[in-house]
Amino acid sequence: MNTTLLLASKTIPKDWIPFLIPLIALQIGLYIFTMVHIFRHDHYKRGSRLLWVIVATIGCEFVGPIIYMVFGREDD
Repeated sequence: MNTTLLLASKTIPKDWIPFLIPLIALQIGLYIFTMVHIFRHDHYKRGSRLLWVIVATIGCEFVGPIIYMVFGREDD
């Protein structure tokens, strides 16, 4: 019997859930870490605070926070 979970109008096999939960937790943690860093610092290598908030939010999955850490985060 193939049991599935309905999520966002798509079906996800239940045996995928143990792999998805850590990825989702990592994604949320990285996004929160990035937002905290953006709002605690005033200076960036390139761009402004608004630009990096938009980049991190739009590219929320993994790409936005990683782009900020590589190109926007100023070395302390």
